[in-house]
Amino acid sequence: MDSYLDEREKWEALLAWLRTNGPAMLAGVAIAALGLGGYRWWNSHVNGRDLAASALYAQMEKAFAGGNQTQAFAVAGTLERQYGSTPYADQARLASAASFVQTGHLARAASELTEVMEHPHDAILGLLARLRLARVQIALHQPQLALRTLGGADPGAFAARFAVVRGDAYYAMGKKREALAQYRLARASDPGGETNRPLLALEISQLAANLPGGPSKAAAAPGARQAAGAAQPPSGK
Repeated sequence: MDSYLDEREKWEALLAWLRTNGPAMLAGVAIAALGLGGYRWWNSHVNGRDLAASALYAQMEKAFAGGNQTQAFAVAGTLERQYGSTPYADQARLASAASFVQTGHLARAASELTEVMEHPHDAILGLLARLRLARVQIALHQPQLALRTLGGADPGAFAARFAVVRGDAYYAMGKKREALAQYRLARASDPGGETNRPLLALEISQLAANLPGGPSKAAAAPGARQAAGAAQPPSGK
């Protein structure tokens, strides 16, 4: 009998605890369930948004490839309005900038690249925009501005390419010794071959030969390739 009473008391104590704490427990379970449901809804929403943005980007690329700039820019505008918070909007601006470079509208290209650089939705695309903007600025005869642009962020994996463009900026300013130092830095920090290593080696040898103490040779003009480099597609090197 005593054993029975002990079990009954334990049961009553459990019921009393549930009466006191049960509502909070149920609320917690409900909140967790709502949270899980909300997460699933948001994940589905994001996936659907990215798919739609990706489809628009592909449509824009096709229009650019077909030479239909009017349609391409219209699709890019739609992408930026409807999916401006996605990296696809950044890629649309990079593609638009490349098109502007190819048609000689460097100031408009610079505007697109500045927007991505200052408000990136993807850190890598932000660095790529910064690199291409510096190239455009050199082509616009603004090498000092290009150096400030390149100095505005840690280049990370783009260190070698940043060094190349800094070298081009110095070369455009007539500072060949500083340019040579940057090209050598680019070569030393590029074990994976991210840069055009044969061209870089040629620029280094020609600049070194043209400096006092070396054979007199005409140095290459590295800055001439900058606008072309800015016109690379978003995924290019």
